[in-house]
Amino acid sequence: MQTVKLAGLLHDIGHGPFSHLFEHEFLPRVDPGSSWSHEDMSVLLLDSIVDKHAIDIENGYLKMVKEMITASAKPTSTKSANEKHFLYDIVANGRNGIDVDKFDYVGRDCRACGLGCNFQYWRLLEGMRVMGDEICYPAKDYLSIHKLFSTRADLHRTVYTHAKVKAVELMLVDALIEANDYLGISLHAHDPEDFWKLDDTIIKTIETAPNNELKKAKEIIQRIRRRELYKVV
Repeated sequence: MQTVKLAGLLHDIGHGPFSHLFEHEFLPRVDPGSSWSHEDMSVLLLDSIVDKHAIDIENGYLKMVKEMITASAKPTSTKSANEKHFLYDIVANGRNGIDVDKFDYVGRDCRACGLGCNFQYWRLLEGMRVMGDEICYPAKDYLSIHKLFSTRADLHRTVYTHAKVKAVELMLVDALIEANDYLGISLHAHDPEDFWKLDDTIIKTIETAPNNELKKAKEIIQRIRRRELYKVV
């Protein structure tokens, strides 16, 4: 279970500034055709951390952790042949989507947005069993599973795709694109030694930069601050 815990802690460290916006909105516009993913970057960062700090960890153990990180995006054939495959469905479940990653962000985002959350993950944890190398749940827990996905759907409908949220996201992407040539943001996405330095504070870097090259990017961010958002039509 130590491998599962480690994968759970590290599986999202490969996210760039503003999370999925960086991966799905910014990079495709500045680097079309790129196959970059935050899961792959998480693996690269893990390798970098192990090498840089000379961490004593068995290769087989490390391989399992990396496979668990990419489990939702990679075929099952990549999993260690002799391992229990249900272990790969705990952190990021590409088979049915019921995983602790979803348990975490659904509850967290509901709290952060002041929304109610009827989903109680502990009910699923109490009843789950491994059968036929798969994690299974009692039929009576179908309502808990339904609440998990219905709450996620509500978040997408009322928060993630809210008109104001999308307007801010589009403006952030435009600001990052305007700053990309000068700051080399997209170049950092391919080198873990540089990538770990990228976070949401890049907006503050743009805002406070004296360089005239960042004028357009700075103006976009200032518009966000003033709530002069793009109009969604």
